Amino acid sequence: MNNRRLKLVNQAFSIIDKDGSGDLTIDDLRGRYDARNHPEVKAGKKTEDQVLHEFLKTFESMYDYNRIDDDRVTREEFIEYYNYVSASIDDDRYFELMMNNSWRMNDGADKNWNKKGWGSKYDERFESPSRKSSPER
Repeated sequence: MNNRRLKLVNQAFSIIDKDGSGDLTIDDLRGRYDARNHPEVKAGKKTEDQVLHEFLKTFESMYDYNRIDDDRVTREEFIEYYNYVSASIDDDRYFELMMNNSWRMNDGADKNWNKKGWGSKYDERFESPSRKSSPER
């Protein structure tokens, strides 16, 4: 993972780590990851806490196969998870958009975090053929 992406991952971790403990817990995730709309919560099959617990395990499982199941995600585990994610994303701008949208990193700032983070040349690579030929372009 390059330095630009690593900086975003560290920024996200710091934002999520509300109490500054250096570990992410279910309490840290509340308010950043909304489990109320998870299909299994909506269906009454799982509680929000169960979904958050499973979500935390996603980060832990990428770091160490012999890990201690402690319901805490360290900065190292978080970075390692995003190292794997980063490997599948070619464009730094898309990675930044994904991080901003995933963790609402720009909440409270007028940075249009939910808008496209690239210019029109980049857009054309990802648009459907019908949009490319649109007369408005």
